[in-house]
Amino acid sequence: MLISRCRFLIVFVVGFASLAAGALSNAETTERIEPVGPVNQLLTGFAFTEGPAVTSDGTLYFTDIPNTTIHRLDSDGKLGVFTDQSNFANGLWPLSDNGLLACEMNGAVVRYHLVDGSREVLTDEYKGVRYNACNDLVVDAAGGIYFTDPQYRAPTPLPQKERAVYYLSNDGEVTRLTGDLNAPNGIGLSLDEKTLYVIPSMQSEMLAFDIEKPGVVSNQRTFCVLAQPEGVSGTGGDGMAMDVRGNLYITTHLGVQIFSPSGQALGTVSFPERSCNVTFGGEDFKTMFVTAQTSVYSVEMPVAGSRRGK
Repeated sequence: MLISRCRFLIVFVVGFASLAAGALSNAETTERIEPVGPVNQLLTGFAFTEGPAVTSDGTLYFTDIPNTTIHRLDSDGKLGVFTDQSNFANGLWPLSDNGLLACEMNGAVVRYHLVDGSREVLTDEYKGVRYNACNDLVVDAAGGIYFTDPQYRAPTPLPQKERAVYYLSNDGEVTRLTGDLNAPNGIGLSLDEKTLYVIPSMQSEMLAFDIEKPGVVSNQRTFCVLAQPEGVSGTGGDGMAMDVRGNLYITTHLGVQIFSPSGQALGTVSFPERSCNVTFGGEDFKTMFVTAQTSVYSVEMPVAGSRRGK
């Protein structure tokens, strides 16, 4: 009887330990994420910076929207102009084959070939009508492009009537994924590509959608609620990036607010100017680059950014 009881206790303890270990391994970390270095102003003197994107060679590209310019900052710190005819390009996305995607606020999603600087229009209309003002984008594993189309710099009345999110498939088919949203701006994909995140600029509630298959979404819901400046309500996000843990980094009026995959607030990184968009780069991909109105900033972070698109 004693042996049987001992065997039972051993089995119980081992089983409980296994369950506990499994629960811990699947548990989402709730630790705060804070910079491991100072916030550095890399560049300044621009009209309005946006769209940071780092290519595989370490070059940082970013846009200066009012000046219709896409700049590039080499890994050795040399600043140059990639194009000064960007059609008010906003969000950028790096491709692994020497390509750079851009959302033009003149109403198009285009691809630049970095070797020769040539530009190719991928889509500039939906059902025969131009887009409002394409803003930001993300690419999935199938080569499709999710992009937002709010109202900023758009003609009035809005050509598309609604401010929505679209999907451009790898074979060139465009699908409107949402109805009218409150200024859809930044956009991102979960690491497993099962969730689409949309960052509106005119509300504090950030959105998430289930991805049933590439270009098909459902179950619109609130992913998280942004902290607000004192005495203010209803301010939203702008751009977003993601780290290797699936945490979201959302640029807001308070700085870059960080959220876990379940929407729990993990911290805020503040900047001297209002942050507009964000990406990761550097040798270990732990350098966070932030475009903030007239300047570009960098700060070292403890968690590496996702290399999707690199």
